[in-house]
Amino acid sequence: MTKKHLYLLLLLASTIVSAQTKYKPITYEQYIRENIPTKAEIDVFLNDFSWAKFDPETGYKLGKYMPHDGRDKSSTISTSNPDGARTSFVYANKPCRINTYGDSFTQCHQVSDAETWQEYLAGHLGEPIRNFGMGGLGVYQAYRRMLREESTKDSAKYMMIYIWGDDHIRSLLRCRYMLIKDWNKEQEDIEGVGRMFHGNFWANLEMNLKTGQFVEYNSRISEANGLYKMTDADWMAENLKTDLALQMYLFRQGKISEIDVSKMERLSAILKFPLDFKNPETLRENVSKLLDEYGFAATRYILNNTSEFAKKNHKKLMVILFDPYNVLRSLLANGTRYDHEIVDYLKTNDFNYFDMNLVHLEDYKAFNLSVTDYYKRYFLGHYNPAGNHFFAYSIKQKVVDWLDPKPITYQNMDQKMTDFKGYLDSY
Repeated sequence: MTKKHLYLLLLLASTIVSAQTKYKPITYEQYIRENIPTKAEIDVFLNDFSWAKFDPETGYKLGKYMPHDGRDKSSTISTSNPDGARTSFVYANKPCRINTYGDSFTQCHQVSDAETWQEYLAGHLGEPIRNFGMGGLGVYQAYRRMLREESTKDSAKYMMIYIWGDDHIRSLLRCRYMLIKDWNKEQEDIEGVGRMFHGNFWANLEMNLKTGQFVEYNSRISEANGLYKMTDADWMAENLKTDLALQMYLFRQGKISEIDVSKMERLSAILKFPLDFKNPETLRENVSKLLDEYGFAATRYILNNTSEFAKKNHKKLMVILFDPYNVLRSLLANGTRYDHEIVDYLKTNDFNYFDMNLVHLEDYKAFNLSVTDYYKRYFLGHYNPAGNHFFAYSIKQKVVDWLDPKPITYQNMDQKMTDFKGYLDSY
């Protein structure tokens, strides 16, 4: 091998390593200080049309905007009521029995207001379904939203809580902004500064490493103008320095170079999830495993509280599981899923739940398509309108069986209704 060939091989190897190492590892504090929001972002978020608006408890709720993220390069109409519920049209003037809570797959990001699965399902059942979903929320933030809305006039007997992707871990974060900084920058090029801002401080759940018990916290920013604190690097470093889940997540991603091993060992012991944190070669992998386990423990805690709330208030609860990327892809590839602990917990504790991952697993068998081409049928990232329609009709029968009395379109009547009295009096 000539020196020239050796040089080219070394150059190629260097290029590959550089491509794989997207981020230069820095300390946790450095990362925080280098990734704070700008004043311009906060200005738009608080004072102009934007996708989200400030909320003192969940950090933000749905605003009014038209993101450039829809099918065939269209914009999507995303609007909300004053309480942040997504605008609904189908039988909206009729009594509502179902409230839905969760993240962007509940909100139905990337489609317009009338293309959500709630609207498709409402049209079939003949009664409205409220949509309190919001992109980026974790299980805990959706739970807090549920507690609040179920104490208002919009309280409903039937509640759905939707769990997607890394919602388990989002519950543990004080502020998700640091994890979506790159996405925010990409959106600025498309939408403009601040239009898609979110991920600010919210209510969260954390493990007390001394007591071994979960503790529920309110947001560290409870007033809108307080968001400007996030532009202060010193304030951000001080308020995030002990956010263990954020540090673990950044370490998992390779964005920071350090992790407190003693805290990893303590958390591992509390969760009864033994791992080796002494070996540098497996440290990042084991921190990643522990972070997932931490998130699953949080979700079990939240689901237990949600179930108790439903029983105490004579409500019915349904849990929805769907993760097209971490779970469904793995099921399609080898039949395994990383969230099996949550599925086992739901089964063992007799939760009423619906697993859309399994529906897609069976649906895929009906096609002679690659996984990539199959995903194009239903997804833009989130569901496209066809995906939401498929979801609505996949969960439809379970909802029909759940409701008592049955929706008007499923009631057994001796004679056909011709005057719609008591239902659609104006017809």
